[in-house]
Amino acid sequence: QVQLVESGGGLVQPGASLRLSCAASGRPFANYFMGWFRQAAGNEREFVAGISRSGGFTLYADSVKGRFTISRDNDKSTLYLQMDSVKPEDTALYYCAASEGGTTTSARTTPQPYHDWGQGTQVTVST
Repeated sequence: QVQLVESGGGLVQPGASLRLSCAASGRPFANYFMGWFRQAAGNEREFVAGISRSGGFTLYADSVKGRFTISRDNDKSTLYLQMDSVKPEDTALYYCAASEGGTTTSARTTPQPYHDWGQGTQVTVST
């Protein structure tokens, strides 16, 4: 099991940038494929971005492609989500999640393969 703690959320204006962090502890961070998900009020949790154990492969939801960048620092056991050109529809509670087992790329865009989750950090985009 890995423990995950997100930070970096807040209130920002449309068009601004924000960087989320997810600090991991417990088992070796490099063992895990990592993902960012978000959940807006009244909506289901949705995939945002994913990154392989080495960081060499990344995956994005179409809604954030070209605006968000996922990265990781295995030496610091930290996952990041750089959010640029944010929009009001990006408002949500953002979660990081860890997946240890192998699965398909398609499955990585669903919550099912992820077994450890953080508590979430709120991002609100508004004027």
